[in-house]
Amino acid sequence: QVQLAESGGGLVQAGGSLRLSCAASGRTFSSYAMGWFRQAPGQEREFVAAISWTGSSRYYANSVKGRFAIFRDNAKNTAWLQMNSLKPEDTAVYYCAAAVGASPGTYYSESYEYPYWGQGTQVTVSS
Repeated sequence: QVQLAESGGGLVQAGGSLRLSCAASGRTFSSYAMGWFRQAPGQEREFVAAISWTGSSRYYANSVKGRFAIFRDNAKNTAWLQMNSLKPEDTAVYYCAAAVGASPGTYYSESYEYPYWGQGTQVTVSS
């Protein structure tokens, strides 16, 4: 089992950047594929980005491709979401999630595939 804690959210102007962190507990972080999701008020939770346990495979939602980057350091039990060129429509609560990877290159893009979730961190982008 793994426990996750996000940090790094905040208020930023459009065009700005933020880096979200997801710190994981436990000694088997390196076997978990990681994902980031977001949920805006009144909307369903949506996929943002995912990374395999080795970091060799990454996958992004079309809405963030080219602006966001997901990466991880298994030695630090941490995954990050670097968000650049932020837009007001990126405003949401951002969640990190973990799932045991089926293979070194496996990542997941559906929320139901992730059994472990953090508490979320608010990102607000002003226009």
